[in-house]
Amino acid sequence: MGKVAVTAAVVCAAAACAVAALVVRNRMKSLGKWAKVMAILKEFEEQCGTPTAKLRQVADAMTVEMHAGLASEGGSKLKMLISYVDNLPTGDEEGLFYALDLGGTNFRVLRVQLGGHEKRVVKREFQEVSIPPHLMVGSTEALFDYIAGALARFVATEGEDLCLPPGRQRELGFTFSFPVRQLSIASGTLIKWTKGFSIEDTVGQDVVGELSKAMERIGLDMRVAALVNDAVGTLAGGRYNNPDVMAAVILGTGTNAAYVERAHAIPKWHGLLPKSGEMVINMEWGNFRSSHLPLSEYDQGLDAESLNPGEQIFEKIISGMYLGEIVRRVLCRMAEEAALFGDAVPPKLNIPFILRTPEMSAIHHDTSCDLKVVGAKLKDILEIPNSSLKVRKVIVEICDIVVSRGARLSAAGILGILKKLGRDTIKDGEKQKSVVALDGGLFEHYAKFRNCMDSTLQELLGDAYENVSIIHSNDGSGIGAALLAASHSQYLEVEES
Repeated sequence: MGKVAVTAAVVCAAAACAVAALVVRNRMKSLGKWAKVMAILKEFEEQCGTPTAKLRQVADAMTVEMHAGLASEGGSKLKMLISYVDNLPTGDEEGLFYALDLGGTNFRVLRVQLGGHEKRVVKREFQEVSIPPHLMVGSTEALFDYIAGALARFVATEGEDLCLPPGRQRELGFTFSFPVRQLSIASGTLIKWTKGFSIEDTVGQDVVGELSKAMERIGLDMRVAALVNDAVGTLAGGRYNNPDVMAAVILGTGTNAAYVERAHAIPKWHGLLPKSGEMVINMEWGNFRSSHLPLSEYDQGLDAESLNPGEQIFEKIISGMYLGEIVRRVLCRMAEEAALFGDAVPPKLNIPFILRTPEMSAIHHDTSCDLKVVGAKLKDILEIPNSSLKVRKVIVEICDIVVSRGARLSAAGILGILKKLGRDTIKDGEKQKSVVALDGGLFEHYAKFRNCMDSTLQELLGDAYENVSIIHSNDGSGIGAALLAASHSQYLEVEES
């Protein structure tokens, strides 16, 4: 063999070796990166862990905070607000009533014709209106003018079969799902905005007064008969259909809970005890906080960059507004540190709140063998055209960790309420049913969240679970507000006398 041929062979062999070494190095690099992805995933799973013992600690902490919040104003992170609702609907309510449900990025206007015990809800009509983002951070007047305008347009569509008796003013139940210091059944001042709203000049103002002024400005003759929170409205709607309903939980954009407390168990209540002996308490449980809550570095980052750092910690780990954002933050770290989506971080992945919970739910519920829904969502939302099956599986796993934690903590919160009322155990010979009414898009549409919450409640309650049931109080906050407007109508005394 000639010298040239030998040299060529050596060069070829060297080149082949170099290529092989490069392939091995890339494979090692790739394996190294994948190991980093798995390490981030494992660490996140550990930070979000909710073993049964921890959930019991969370439930006990919730009960302790409930007692503290009822004892004195500012005594707890749980505000435990007195709602002034001491008589829940009975089913005897009659007439035409309106409701306005403001609690997130959309609001609803609805009207119901109530037909008393026999006919119940004769007719129900509603309309959903989305709030332009600039109004969520604008001025009080601009927001309420927009709402009053939508309400007036809805009233204009009233059919002839829904006429009011002559000389009567239309009456409205106003569901306002933000922390309010209630002053009476139909007045209350805003404590703070949550869920992405931030309008400084509304804080400290009577929200019923602001809505009434906006209605007056456009000539809409309507009286606000009841100001309620979404959880209180859901409790009223649930009780209307089932006399065993004793608490309500909202799991939607935000989260909250309300329940029926014995009036004598509220030390901070200084008024006359209500005839019923009961008072509905609006817990504002989204602001619950405890050292037992399993918080990850991603939750801490989300909280630090939020409009309300240090506030609404429970809400930020269990409610619909935040679940998708937690997933995005984990993916961001995996993309930056372990090249999950290739060498460059997809630009869209850096946009906060780009991954909404409905999209996350679609990803999580994908049952196709190649997870094609996950692939399609990555392409549509994050503009990631190609993704491997193992990357898609990791994304589903992150969704599972976030949702399991949220659902299990929600169940622990419900256990806390049951413990406060002494309904978490079976007492000899007692067959008292405890029904919790649930509403909100997260509970209604996210099946894995709902099923995990229910199975966790069963795990925590044991035999006592047979006396507890969760019901979906569909549109509870809207119908409930209309029902409370009916039970607090200015014309009731006229009819009864």
